Amino acid sequence: MSPILVTGGSGYLATHLIAVLLQDGQEVRTTVRDTAGSDELRAAVRRGGADDAGLEIVAADLLSDDGWAAAVEGCAEVHHVASPIPPVQPQDPDELIVPAREGTLRVLRAARDAGARRVVLTSSFAAVGYTPKPGAEFTEDDWTDPDTPGLPPYPRSKAIAERAAWDLMTRDGGGTELVVVNPTGIFGPTLTTRPSSSTLLIRAMLDGTMTVAPRARFGVADVRDIADLHVRAMTTPAAAGKRFLALADGPATSFVEVAAILREEFGADAPTQEAPGPDLPRPVIHNERAKAELGWQPRPMRTTIVDTGRSLYDLGLLDQAPRVG
Repeated sequence: MSPILVTGGSGYLATHLIAVLLQDGQEVRTTVRDTAGSDELRAAVRRGGADDAGLEIVAADLLSDDGWAAAVEGCAEVHHVASPIPPVQPQDPDELIVPAREGTLRVLRAARDAGARRVVLTSSFAAVGYTPKPGAEFTEDDWTDPDTPGLPPYPRSKAIAERAAWDLMTRDGGGTELVVVNPTGIFGPTLTTRPSSSTLLIRAMLDGTMTVAPRARFGVADVRDIADLHVRAMTTPAAAGKRFLALADGPATSFVEVAAILREEFGADAPTQEAPGPDLPRPVIHNERAKAELGWQPRPMRTTIVDTGRSLYDLGLLDQAPRVG
């Protein structure tokens, strides 16, 4: 059995994906920038209900060629999950754009050169729907224009990196297939004690440090469902060459609505007011392709938000709140 490669193994999504693959009896190799954190990574995988005996951890950095040929050697399947997601937008957009684009191309070339069958790339809704569109209704046919005025560095990086990936694989992909997963905002239980950007937001609502909710309208995707979608995208033959938007069923939400769920469930002092600003469109984001073609069934949004908060308490990242739900 050849190992399956998962890049960025210590991350929020990657730890869930590794756990799922190990539970399925697969051997997994994962890349991290520094193997000094291997014990915490293995602990996270065990929290996900998997035996980490089948996990190999190797060093490889998105900004360097070193280690990638060895990382992909013998791997027929590659899940490229690693990409920088900062808690705040950097002043220099290249701090995100360069590692996102060059890292993606580095992994794809290594996979192609090693004869991998398929790469499933984690992109984002940020590469799909961050350019204004009448009606704010989005499918996999839509693309964010990186030159959209005022576009922050993160969505620019995702759009540029995904475009570069498709351009490379269309032009010179050899026999390696590409599938792209485009999740909306990823929430859900964390397996690591290092919070992600989304769990930091939930923690700030629950511990009272966020007093006013940011003004935004967005879709919610469950980290467990995105891991499942990665597996389905890898194993479904007809998925080759396609993008798949991923989010929970139902309308887009807002942070003030997320805060209301946390107050109802945990009795938390989450914000009741939204930051001032203009009315924002509530995007309509379609997930029908993933459901129809891959048999994917996402969790309800409320379940995702509640389970995010509960995991922060369970891991000791927050003092226990009074339960009212």
